[in-house]
Amino acid sequence: MHRTRRTFLRDSGLIVAGFSLYGLSACGSEGQSKTADVEIPEGLFFKISLAQWSLHNALQKGKMDNLDFAAKAKNDFGIDAVEYVSQFFQDKAKDKAYLDEMKKRADDNGVRSLLIMIDGEGSLGSTEEEARKQAVENHFKWLDAAKTLGCHSIRVNAAGEGQASDVAQSALRSLQQLGDYAAQLELNVLVENHGGYSSDGQWLSFIMEALNKPNVGTLPDFGNFCIERGEGGKCAKEYNRYDGMHDLLPFAKGVSAKSYAFDEQGKETTIDYAHMLKLVKDAGYTGHIGIEFEGEGSEAEGILATKKLLVEEGMKLS
Repeated sequence: MHRTRRTFLRDSGLIVAGFSLYGLSACGSEGQSKTADVEIPEGLFFKISLAQWSLHNALQKGKMDNLDFAAKAKNDFGIDAVEYVSQFFQDKAKDKAYLDEMKKRADDNGVRSLLIMIDGEGSLGSTEEEARKQAVENHFKWLDAAKTLGCHSIRVNAAGEGQASDVAQSALRSLQQLGDYAAQLELNVLVENHGGYSSDGQWLSFIMEALNKPNVGTLPDFGNFCIERGEGGKCAKEYNRYDGMHDLLPFAKGVSAKSYAFDEQGKETTIDYAHMLKLVKDAGYTGHIGIEFEGEGSEAEGILATKKLLVEEGMKLS
């Protein structure tokens, strides 16, 4: 698939003058970064982190170990802050020795652990009370793990089936309970627009306003605004991504820069990064923006292309 994609790009003229799809010069060998890195300038109005999902193919195929993630972020991509994904160490949430080793490796490489993205622990917006309570309980261990790792937050999903108002009420109760527990650990609970009702910016911002809890906020993602999927997994109902970012940024304690593909100028083909970063700037957000490449082809190239684009567009606003 990778070679076929490369052949297509070459034949269609998208690889020209020694530049790749990502607008960066090719230089590495197979399995290594094939794009030139770019320094993160001191004047950038935000900081850059790396979301572990950007390397999900390598992790899922066993080509990379979770324990090596922090070092890879720093050594391969020049990024000194990371965002973990629970599924890559799903059975280690209560394994203190393992978590201590994760923290040590991050510390040894001068990498800050920011948050853990939690999936597969039940629906916090479930309208079935017992299922909702169990989902809340399932998340407690991840708050403990985040504390051990030195993170500031966990990211959760406000998923649920039923009427929007009923799911919202369930999510409110769950987030109140999680927020109370997190406060004891001096941690935050962040909700991402991650499909279903949570990808409706008005719905999720309503929950944040109603909850009005200082340690419960949002993790707005540039690309996750599909509310309903139809045949073949295609998005059947989508919330305007720029309106959605505007809705969610006032509550943001993190931001995810989703990316899929880039043209020959190095611009993301589906998301206007200049528009997105202007929204981030106007909201007064100056924290980390996490690179979350989710496209085809080289994960390393995608990460570096996203980093380059963030720096270029960010510096125009700094």
